[in-house]
This record gives sequence, structure tokens and C-alpha cells, in this order.
Amino acid sequence: MLKPVHALVGGDLFLQLDALAELLRAAGADVQRIDLNGETAQLADVLDELRSFAMFSSRKMVVVREADEFVSRFRESLENYVAKPVPDSTLVLRMESLPKVQRIYKLIAKTGQIHECEAPADVVGWIIRRAKDAHKLAISRDAAEVLFDLIGSDLGRLDNELAKLALQSEGRADAAAVRESASFQREQEMQALTQALAIGQMAEALRRWRGMVQFTQAAEFRAVTWLCMWLEDVYTFLTQPEAFRNTWRYKTCMREFQQTCRRIGAARAAELINDLAETDYRSKSGFGEMADNVERFLLSIQ
Repeated sequence: MLKPVHALVGGDLFLQLDALAELLRAAGADVQRIDLNGETAQLADVLDELRSFAMFSSRKMVVVREADEFVSRFRESLENYVAKPVPDSTLVLRMESLPKVQRIYKLIAKTGQIHECEAPADVVGWIIRRAKDAHKLAISRDAAEVLFDLIGSDLGRLDNELAKLALQSEGRADAAAVRESASFQREQEMQALTQALAIGQMAEALRRWRGMVQFTQAAEFRAVTWLCMWLEDVYTFLTQPEAFRNTWRYKTCMREFQQTCRRIGAARAAELINDLAETDYRSKSGFGEMADNVERFLLSIQ
């Protein structure tokens, strides 16, 4: 039976929405859902919704987005409600944080449920578990590591790619299946570009960039992400070599990558990360075309 109070706590949007979807499924197809913004919602409005009868349904669900401020403004009254909630309605609080020492946390844990929605430290492990639990897909650790290297820690995108792999791979996926998936073509092209940068082949990087933007504008929207990943690898290798993650992107060119890192230097790498952020901002603010701005940025690396 669905509990009357739930707190979705954490900064990962995908995990919050996934938990909310599970609650909606548990509530039944006829649940009456009301969404309110916690920054402007009044306590009286929320309680009125919870205590009034649902129209043409058996249950009400009141979802308060950005509820941190809402909880702060009405903490004592909310604690009183959570201690004795309406059994036929469900209050869902979507929050960035909720310290365990607070009384309201303990009350929600007693009468309802706390859902932790922070991105996992072990993303590769999450990929393996998510593939099995949500998509009935057995994915090898090598394949999960490749997927993580290609996509990063964006759980929403990772989940989408797992869904595609589940359809393409008949229930089992290895590293080759991940690399060969058509959905990764743009990522593979961007990976080839950053690998050219990693080994100091600037002319090859420019050639690949011009080829990509000639055939698809979608490359423009992935360029900043991939270039930032490469520069962060450079900076991490130079400043925290013990924390550097030896990803498969550099396994075939590690010596050249290290030489390129030392040639750029930590100070210049930090400057380039800032320049890249400025490139992204200017492009999205109408100061030049993204493709041209990225090319100018690539030329500035030399």
C-alpha cells in the first residue's frame, strides 16, 4: 500500500523523476495528481488539496517541487501533518537536501518513506544494476565502463542508452555491442576528435571537426561536453595523477597523451576550461555560431 508521505531527496533529477514515476505507478492509473511549486505554494493550499476528496479517482497525490524552502517556511505545521497524515492522500516533497538529524526527516521515515536521489559514486556499478533491474539486460563490466566513458555520469542519458541496447542486444551486451551501437556514432566521432587532440594532432582534430559540422549540426551541441571531458582529464593528470582515471580513450595512446598534457601545462589547461565555458556561453547567447566558435577555440589550443 502506498504510504501517505514521501520525500525525494537529492540533486539528481533523473533519480527523482524515476522515484516519482514508481510512486505514480503504485498509486494506480486513476490517481489525481496535483503539482505545486514549493517556492510559492502556501501551506493551506497544500493541506486543502490533501484533505479534500479526489475527483473521479480513489487517491490524490500532491507533489511539491523545489520543496526545501517550503519545508523551511512551514516546518512546525508540516511536522504536525506528517505525524498524522491523511491516509487516502499522498504528499510528495521533492528536495535537494534533508538532514537526517531534523525532526521532520525522522517523522517522514516513520509514517512515510525517504528516497535517496543522489548520483551514485560508482556509476559503472549503477549501470550494471540498472540494466538488469529496469531493462532485463545483462551488461558486462567492460561494456558498462565503455558506456560510462562515452556518456559520463548523466543517469538519464545512460538509462536511454541501456534501453536501446536492450532492444538491440537480445538481453546481453558486451563492450563491442556498446561501441558498435548506432546511437553512439556521434560520440565515437567526438571521441576520435579528442583523441587527436590528446596526441597533439591539431590538424587532424580540425579536419574531423569540420567534417562533423558539415554533415550534422548535432555535433555542435556535444562538442563542449567532450572537449571539457578531455581538458578535465588533462588537468587531473597534471594536478592529481593519483586520481586520474585511465579510461579506454587513452589506452592506445597513453604516452602521447601524457606528452600533450605536459606540453599544455596545468595553468594553461585551467585557462582553456574557462575559455571553453566562455565559448559555450557566447554561442548560446547569440555571439557567433557555435560551429565557428568551437573552431576558434580549437585553433587557440595550439
